[in-house]
Amino acid sequence: KTLLRFFRWFGAERSQQLRYICSDMWKPYLKVIAKKAGQAVHVLDRFHIMAHFSKALDEVRAGEVKELKAKGYEPVLTKSRWLLLKRPEHLTDAQESKLAELLQYNLRSVRAYLLKEAFQFFWGYVSPYWAGQFLDRWCTKTMRSKIEPMKKVARMLRGHRPLLLNWFRTRGQLSSGVVEGFNTKAKLTSRKSFGFRTYRGAEIALYHALGA
Repeated sequence: KTLLRFFRWFGAERSQQLRYICSDMWKPYLKVIAKKAGQAVHVLDRFHIMAHFSKALDEVRAGEVKELKAKGYEPVLTKSRWLLLKRPEHLTDAQESKLAELLQYNLRSVRAYLLKEAFQFFWGYVSPYWAGQFLDRWCTKTMRSKIEPMKKVARMLRGHRPLLLNWFRTRGQLSSGVVEGFNTKAKLTSRKSFGFRTYRGAEIALYHALGA
């Protein structure tokens, strides 16, 4: 309803002039955008796509931690959450060493991590055609992995294949990262503002937090 109100305010004439739109994969967004601005190249945001990977990997890891504990095995996955979720280039030296040790184990969490990292090559393509070929191969491999949370991601990506490949038709220049960063700052400032006695005090805090 909110997005529909935006398009009504924006107007049909301006909506038809939109060339690109970037969003996540929430079905109501996809439905409204297709109805109100179907001529625009609709791009699925990379940030939200990779968030699904992180959620799936975290689900696999949490389930395997409980399983290993129940069977009395060595708790090798203890305190491994951020080792698996962080990008390799963002790990500290100590975390890199710990991750290298962990990758020696034949665990579902390790296989899920390797699938997630393998998908990062998707973003390096230039041609939508070859990106699509890679996507199809990755999905096929993942569906054979018997790791249900990752298979769920593969099914989701297959279902949104045309919109995924639109990312390459914009040369990867569209992202909602700026908006997400703004939202994060606004939420953080909102929490900090609970102690202010006046609206003006909270307003000033938000002004400074956003770098204005």
